[in-house]
Amino acid sequence: MSLWGRVTDWHDQLFVAKWRSGLQRAAREQEETFLAVLLLSSFGIDDPAAYHTMDVTPELVESFHAWHQSQGMEHFPTSGVCC
Repeated sequence: MSLWGRVTDWHDQLFVAKWRSGLQRAAREQEETFLAVLLLSSFGIDDPAAYHTMDVTPELVESFHAWHQSQGMEHFPTSGVCC
């Protein structure tokens, strides 16, 4: 095993292993919440947390704008989304 591989294993054992189950649980909860919101949206039911998350919309739009520009799209193809 290379030196870098041993350092990576040591790092995982020291820092990641303690919290691995908690991190996996948090990731699973986030995915389940996202799927629930997506399913509700597909049925035409509004997001129940939309009112509480309106204040993060500008940050999401800025992040989305930076993402589509990094993908090589100067303007997003669908009008009314951003830009």
